[in-house]
Amino acid sequence: MVGRLEQLGHFALRALVAVPLALLRPRELLAQLFEVLLGALPLALIGGLALGAVIWLHLHRVLDRFGAAQYLPQALALAIVLEFAPTGAGLIVAGRSGASLGAELGSMRLTEQIDALEVLGLSPFRVLVGPRVLACMVALPLLTVFLVYCSLAGSFMAELLGGNLSWLEYKNQCLRSLHLADAVPATLKTVAFGYLIGVTGCFFGMRVQGGTEDVGRAATRAVVVSTFLVLASNVFLVRLVQLMG
Repeated sequence: MVGRLEQLGHFALRALVAVPLALLRPRELLAQLFEVLLGALPLALIGGLALGAVIWLHLHRVLDRFGAAQYLPQALALAIVLEFAPTGAGLIVAGRSGASLGAELGSMRLTEQIDALEVLGLSPFRVLVGPRVLACMVALPLLTVFLVYCSLAGSFMAELLGGNLSWLEYKNQCLRSLHLADAVPATLKTVAFGYLIGVTGCFFGMRVQGGTEDVGRAATRAVVVSTFLVLASNVFLVRLVQLMG
């Protein structure tokens, strides 16, 4: 276990060096970025609408019990922007792209495509790992913003069914307690989520050595470990943002 963690740490450092070099391969970078974003958008749309409606239902019942229902839009917007949207986006990408990266690179390892790159004198980190990790790092903040809007739209749909605020009133209430000093760090912390997801998926994919069964195991391990890293790092990043603020 300790040896695996050391290998993952060493792989993460090499990937960090390769990330800026991915800008020299814009075609591959854009292809990976579209793959991560377009694959996650349907989940973010459905998940965001459902998340917003469910949070509204829970908060409306609790706040109404204490006679504070007028603060519902503000509380809901803060909960979504500061925590639910960033974490939700990280888990969506960890579940989808983590498995995809593990399976894709695992298949390339089995078919000796990675070995062919090394024979040609090309670094797999520069050609394969760097663009994929950077794509995850760029996609996560964009997906988080999309998830925020979907969640707020879902919460307003619930408001239409069970509340009495117009769209303009609801929007103004949501924006009343939101500040850039809070929203920007909450969104930018997903860059770290993207890095962890990309590194983990590539790490397990590049280590495939057996047959096709090992590709499936690599995809599963990538999802499990990247999900754990997103949740664990979120605790650290939230505390770090609070200390810096």
